[in-house]
Amino acid sequence: MEFPPELSYSQEHFWVRQEDDGQVVLGISDYAQDQLGKVVYVDLPEAGDQVEAGQEMGAVESAKSVSDLISPVSGEVLEVNESLADDPAALNDDPYGRGWLARVKLEESLPAGLMSAAQYAKLLGL
Repeated sequence: MEFPPELSYSQEHFWVRQEDDGQVVLGISDYAQDQLGKVVYVDLPEAGDQVEAGQEMGAVESAKSVSDLISPVSGEVLEVNESLADDPAALNDDPYGRGWLARVKLEESLPAGLMSAAQYAKLLGL
């Protein structure tokens, strides 16, 4: 299982990549996609929507179940990965690349509860 060290991680299995302009890119971790199994549908917020840390921002449907996507940050959704509508398997194939979910303009700074890759792996017992 892969957890790129340049990313931050949430207990809800999101990764967060901070950009230079106060924006972040969000996605689900390799662990999350592995637990879900084959992803068949992704429900994402729309550009312009507000997301709140700890609140649902969408859902992922897999062959196994439907799971809520719990936002790790608060802010305005600037862009969502529209290609996931046609190719939801990108979440399984490339969760840190083509499988990104949304770009968000942060309301404030990153939440204090985010973890490093090492802390996240320890949380998972890996």
